[in-house]
Amino acid sequence: MNKGEFVEALADRLDVSRAQAERSLGAVLEIIESELVAGNKVALTGFGSFEVSERAARTGRNPQTGEAIKIAASRVPKFSAGAALKAAVSK
Repeated sequence: MNKGEFVEALADRLDVSRAQAERSLGAVLEIIESELVAGNKVALTGFGSFEVSERAARTGRNPQTGEAIKIAASRVPKFSAGAALKAAVSK
């Protein structure tokens, strides 16, 4: 399912227009993004949680040449599924 299909399903489920569903989804994603940028965790009970993970700088290898390369430290988003979501998927 891509974003367009998701918006369509959301519009049908909520009985709203596609434009309203798209704005709603956009607002939810913007809130999650802004909280993660601020370094906060977003927990949706039963569904899961989003948080920022810190990756330390490290040395890697160029797969074509085998040459050692430096990989900079970075912050990456991480999602952990909640118990209810895990149970629903495992059925």
